Amino acid sequence: MEPVKTGIIGCGNISGIYCKNAKRLEALDLVAVSDLLVDRAEERAKEYDTEAVTVEEMLADPEIEIIINLTIPKAHAEVAYKALEAGKSVYNEKPLAISREDGKGLVALAKKKKLRVGCAPDTFMGAGTQTCRKLIDDGWIGEPIAAVANMICHGHESWHPSPEFYYEVGGGPMFDMGPYYLTALVNLIGPVKRVTGSARATFPTRTITSQPKYGKVVEVEVPTHVVGVLDFASGAIGTITVTFDVWSSHLPLIEVYGTQGSLSVPDPNGFGGPVKVRRAGGEWTEMPLTHGYPENSRGVGVADMAMGLRSGRPHRASGDLAFHVLDIMHAVHEASLQGKHIQLGSTCERPAPMVMDLLPWTLEG
Repeated sequence: MEPVKTGIIGCGNISGIYCKNAKRLEALDLVAVSDLLVDRAEERAKEYDTEAVTVEEMLADPEIEIIINLTIPKAHAEVAYKALEAGKSVYNEKPLAISREDGKGLVALAKKKKLRVGCAPDTFMGAGTQTCRKLIDDGWIGEPIAAVANMICHGHESWHPSPEFYYEVGGGPMFDMGPYYLTALVNLIGPVKRVTGSARATFPTRTITSQPKYGKVVEVEVPTHVVGVLDFASGAIGTITVTFDVWSSHLPLIEVYGTQGSLSVPDPNGFGGPVKVRRAGGEWTEMPLTHGYPENSRGVGVADMAMGLRSGRPHRASGDLAFHVLDIMHAVHEASLQGKHIQLGSTCERPAPMVMDLLPWTLEG
């Protein structure tokens, strides 16, 4: 098929890997980048042999069909609405939006205009989690009955060049890192129907120790230690802990427990990683990866959406999936504030599994 012309809005820290991979994925043709900081856009354009343009110019370009929205979380909805109104499909960096209202509105507007909304993370499409998906679907651990997910760290102010937004509304460990873990769990087990949880902000301020903002003190506006209980529609029960308050841990990143065995899932913030199974009566065994995309392949979700645009099939990193994850994250916070279980108003289908034996940087039609 003819590659889909694509533009990137937002040339911050994550944009480099998207630019790099958009040049490698056969379904995409990266033709322009844009940022409010013109110098930053021009630097990316020069680095990846593309053009730096204004947002207005990008949205007015009739040849660009997909906007990759890599702005900060509080701008995700605004930029995505503008892209859809301009007649372009949009793929947001996570989360889909800050509010449920905006998330739901973006999905509805895209359907009305017969466009697509996609959203990171697409790491669940990589070799590691797809191998786990195949093992579960093939019955290696029997029926999944439980899962645990743990994202344990002490925040990003020690390494990120501009970490303030991690502690603003729309940030925090649940909205920043939760999408990786929750998306992986929904891919492996299915949608969630009910949640409860507890949350707190341990430290009222954070001091940046990275450059160029070393020494700046940041006010913390969001919970930074969050624990949730997830009741899946299938009957399985999961727990998730996400924190910026803990220095270190030996907890597993994700494990899924079935009636016939247990499965160790690799880091959902990456695409590859070791997959281990221990079946009833056996020992832990590392399994060979069954699928492609073991390396950092951010952007494969955009390419999958581009293929969907051309063929009419659903894309995997969909707006419905991203909105369900957004709904779960809000519900865990609300459950803590209200001291009760929250019944979710959303659901979604498990994304289709990836095809095996793909050539590098390709996707099936």
